[in-house]
Amino acid sequence: MLEQLGLFILALVANGLSAMAGGGAGLLQLPALIFLGLPFSLALATHKIATVALGVGATIKHFRAGTADPKFVLLLLLFGLPGVMLGANVILAVPEDLAQKALGVLTLGLGVYSFFKPTLGQQFEPKNRSRWGLTLGGLGLFIIGFLNGSLTSGTGLFVTLWLVLWFGFDFIRATAVTLVLVGLCWNGLGALTLALQTPVQWSWVPALLLGSVIGGYCGAALALKNGNRLIKKLFEILTLVMGLLLLF
Repeated sequence: MLEQLGLFILALVANGLSAMAGGGAGLLQLPALIFLGLPFSLALATHKIATVALGVGATIKHFRAGTADPKFVLLLLLFGLPGVMLGANVILAVPEDLAQKALGVLTLGLGVYSFFKPTLGQQFEPKNRSRWGLTLGGLGLFIIGFLNGSLTSGTGLFVTLWLVLWFGFDFIRATAVTLVLVGLCWNGLGALTLALQTPVQWSWVPALLLGSVIGGYCGAALALKNGNRLIKKLFEILTLVMGLLLLF
């Protein structure tokens, strides 16, 4: 009983922060599952399944608020999902240490870049919505989708920043689309692909799912209430902390 309560609280906190910052649930949840005794591949598959519920909770809140454009989400899924499937099929052959170091460097770079750009993501200024702009933006999401499927965590933060930089989203709208893309759809496909290749700790999944869906909904509600400035600060904190942990 205490174990299930601990898993629920872990998922609630990790996914609540992720829903507010636009990614990063794996910063707490995945290392914690490994610390609790699961091997890497088992922890990764269990984590991916649990974070699908983050997307469910956050998607409900953002679609109610009208911050996630369904047509835009569907367009981006066409590019991202093939990358996720490809990445999930190669993860078990990638040296874990090398993958974590590379992700650490990239994640640190995101946080540093955002920190030195005070106005980044504070205004909604749509751009690159032509056919050519959408295609190039979609190719960027294909690459991030591959990283999502093949690396452990943090790629939701990449999607959030890509939507801000390339498509001109503010952080609220970028976070909304990210949580649908990554939390619900990309992690769902990645979880299915991994579950077909490696075991899952199914006895832990219900508590993690419940914590994830409640955390996702509450985190999205707090993000909508507090606006772009808070989301940007949390984004920077999570990227810097995650990058350092992955490196050292």
